[in-house]
Amino acid sequence: QMQLVESGGGLVQAGGSLRLSCAASGPTFIRYAMGWFRQAPGKEREFVSGISWSGSHTSYHDSVKGRFTISRDGAKNTGYLQMNSPKPDDTAVYYCAVRVVDDSEYEMVSSLPSEYDSWGQGTQVTVSS
Repeated sequence: QMQLVESGGGLVQAGGSLRLSCAASGPTFIRYAMGWFRQAPGKEREFVSGISWSGSHTSYHDSVKGRFTISRDGAKNTGYLQMNSPKPDDTAVYYCAVRVVDDSEYEMVSSLPSEYDSWGQGTQVTVSS
C-alpha cells in the first residue's frame, strides 16, 4: 500500500501558474503509474492527467491539454502537475493516485479512477477570474 501526500494547492489568478506535487512512500519494490484527478462541488471526480511508470507515456483530459503538464521524479518518488494558464473552471480539489503495475504494464496510463489503488487526501485549487 502506497501513501500519497499532495501539496502545492492554493489560490491562483486565471492565467497564472501553479505546481502540484505528490510525494509517494511505501515498499520500494512497487512499480506504479500515477494519475491526477479532480472533483468540483456537485460534480463527479474526473481524470485530469496520467503518466506511466516509465514516464514515457502521458495522457490528458481534453480540457487541460496544452496547459497542464504531468511529470515524475523517480529518485524522489514524487509526481508533479504543472498548471499553466489555469481557468476558473479548473477550480476543484485535486487528488493524486497510483496504480500498481507489473512488468507488462510499464507503459500503461489509465484514466479510470477504479483502476487506481491508492489515493492522496486532496489539495484545493481555486482559480480566480
